[in-house]
Amino acid sequence: MSLDEKTINDLGRQLYDAWDNTTQITPITESTPNITIEEAYQVQLNMINRRLVEGESIVGKKIGITAKAVMSMLGVNQPDFGHLMSGMEFKESQTIPFNTFCQPKGEGEIAFLLKKDLTGPGVTADQVMAATDCVLPAFEIVDSRIENWNIKIQDTVADNASAGAFVLGSPQRSIQGINLATCGMVLKKNGEIIGTGSGAATLDHPLNAVAWLANMLGSLGMSLKAGEVILSGSLSIMFPIQSGDNLEMEIEGIGKTTCQFN
Repeated sequence: MSLDEKTINDLGRQLYDAWDNTTQITPITESTPNITIEEAYQVQLNMINRRLVEGESIVGKKIGITAKAVMSMLGVNQPDFGHLMSGMEFKESQTIPFNTFCQPKGEGEIAFLLKKDLTGPGVTADQVMAATDCVLPAFEIVDSRIENWNIKIQDTVADNASAGAFVLGSPQRSIQGINLATCGMVLKKNGEIIGTGSGAATLDHPLNAVAWLANMLGSLGMSLKAGEVILSGSLSIMFPIQSGDNLEMEIEGIGKTTCQFN
């Protein structure tokens, strides 16, 4: 039995209120066990529309669950996606307020800045490359509004793919001449190396991840827009963040970025 509009609206409101008040809710898959992934995306859009009404804008998209191990853990065979909102972006020079998150974790990623629209189905990795203005190193701060990260795929999809915040590094690097699959990343927290990885961690190549996103959006009647930022998926471990943490990350051939929490 499919969810009715009232239930989708109620779930969207619960998640919006949890985000707005920095609180957590019980898993949606417990309160609404029959929810499908498609219905979870409807809940996500309901929650996003509430943020738009409050004055935010959509500045890009994020791709999650790009690692095969995480897919297996959640029992799915494809990634998910969420929306990047204007209120999520922090500059490297800014200190990020820790108390605006419920239970934050960090990821190091390759960000794409698009210069052309991409509309699926049928988008290829080569078309993603042609549509990319530049790539940048980025931190994504994921944050679940679901209690204790007790999530199934429907929970994280409804919760905007657990999007919290993001920080773009420098410089803006042309995608030409960079092997995004083999470029290595080193991740540090408070001066200590906590993770390493490479672009191949995201669906074997970050271009594949962005192509998947464009095609997934196409199936939902949406597209990627010129000027949007696309976070292409984690290159290494997802790690917990505490108040006072300082993060550093460098991706070979692309650049580096930092962020600090108060």
